[in-house]
Amino acid sequence: MITQLGYIGISVSDTKRWEWFATQVLGLQVFNRAADGTMHLRMDQFHHRVVVHPSGQDDVAYVGWMVPGPSDLKALAERLRANGVPYEEGTEEEAQARKVVNLIRFQDPLGVTHEAFYGFLVPEEPFHPGRPMSGRFVTGTQGLGHIFLQTKSDAETEKALDFFTECLGMRLSDFIDFEVAGQKVHAIFMHCNPRHHSLALAKMPQVDRRLNHFELEVESIDDVGTAYDVCLRNAVPLAATLGRHTNDRMFSFYVQTPSGFAVEYGCGGRTIDNESDWVVQRYTSTSIWGHDWGQELTQDYLRKVRGRAG
Repeated sequence: MITQLGYIGISVSDTKRWEWFATQVLGLQVFNRAADGTMHLRMDQFHHRVVVHPSGQDDVAYVGWMVPGPSDLKALAERLRANGVPYEEGTEEEAQARKVVNLIRFQDPLGVTHEAFYGFLVPEEPFHPGRPMSGRFVTGTQGLGHIFLQTKSDAETEKALDFFTECLGMRLSDFIDFEVAGQKVHAIFMHCNPRHHSLALAKMPQVDRRLNHFELEVESIDDVGTAYDVCLRNAVPLAATLGRHTNDRMFSFYVQTPSGFAVEYGCGGRTIDNESDWVVQRYTSTSIWGHDWGQELTQDYLRKVRGRAG
């Protein structure tokens, strides 16, 4: 079925701030810019992995899932139909806009638009990061990274879980039970390739958007540190400090985007290399250490950290 998270489209209200953030904080390359201000952001051999649309919603616009080829896209369409999920076949113009050969479009129970596609464009020009980097992004068969979608109720979460496992063929990785603002959160993590998770779901307090965060993984711890330094030196608001997660072992930090949701930027993520040996587990903490949220990220705290960093 689906093999990886291929691309995401996000709707933003400030493309100028996003261009600086994407290139100077994340290290992405602005590879193409449309007349309406849409930016295609590149991080590997493919034409893009993130598309920034100036449509003002400050949330996810669509999620693109890669399949190997035409027969797989047809099989997915048939699976959606069998599960009562309506879908639309992409037009030639829409496929050209996404830089793919063909695609279908459908919605999940949360109302988020998803696309399945094959034939992603590989330009002749090599990828050039938006700022100097020590290594590369971890993509390949693991895809773009992961997305974390927020639900508004337990019922929504269950419907979404059924949709992604039954319709898209995703597999459970594990669960984390934790608290946010005094509310219990049950987070569900799913994978479709060796990356520990390409998708996470959870009911979160005060949901005003569907996208909680998306994640980018780099090869080098130095690139995580460089991005962290860029944030501290330019007063880019952090959502969480450096830390290591319990379930996927990712060493990372979270930075707030100009749209309000976050990006997790990390390295060293755990992989599921043998599906038959994988056992679903439950954790009661999101992190082994670090990833401090809330009051730890006041401006006074950031000033102290910047002072220690010189």
